[in-house]
Amino acid sequence: MKKIYLFGLLLAGVLLGLTSCNDDNDELTDSRLTYYADLQLQGDEFMLVPIGSNFVDPGCTGTLAGEDITDKIVIEGADEVDPNSPGFYYITYSAVGSDGYPASVERTVCVYDPSVTTDMSGDYTVQEGSFRYWFSSGATVPFSGYPVAIERIVPGIFSITDMMGGYYDQRAGYGPRYAMGGYLQLTNDNEIFALSAIVPGWGDSYDDFYNGSYDPETQTVTFDLDYAGQMQFHIILH
Repeated sequence: MKKIYLFGLLLAGVLLGLTSCNDDNDELTDSRLTYYADLQLQGDEFMLVPIGSNFVDPGCTGTLAGEDITDKIVIEGADEVDPNSPGFYYITYSAVGSDGYPASVERTVCVYDPSVTTDMSGDYTVQEGSFRYWFSSGATVPFSGYPVAIERIVPGIFSITDMMGGYYDQRAGYGPRYAMGGYLQLTNDNEIFALSAIVPGWGDSYDDFYNGSYDPETQTVTFDLDYAGQMQFHIILH
């Protein structure tokens, strides 16, 4: 009787093992591969376009599981590139994979004016006379002494580390994520316009930018900007 009982346990174990193997095989049979769209930019990821010239988007090609899906790529932003207006433009190419997962690549187009030869690059310091003005209360907070760097990207277009002159980044001690880094345009008349900017910590930008100018003789940059619907910054950099 004992031998029959042990044999029964052994047989049950073998059958259970076979059943488990069959279950595993069933799971493998049910599995499938997910294919993602492979997108390849044609031309450069960062394109320079002289003002007044023609812009032709080089486009993008794509494959999915070895098949050409170039004609299914969705293009956004190409029609917004204005070769007569200096600045940065962004073109996005996107496609969807076999299980609906999206893929995308982006191109930056920089329209610039090669006739602008003035270079206002340098390490600046916020000067006395700079202030933050609060609209509702009329309170004015003067500040100065904080470093701001300006660097030429291409003729007439410059990056700036903080359009708010270090007010929140350095004066308030919030850190670099609360500096308003961005890009400026300089014209042949030494006027300055803002092209774009962002404060990463808050995810916002200026409301308005005006009265921008550069004095090559004194190497002084001045401008005003409105921010957050509540305040104005008057910045003097030397």
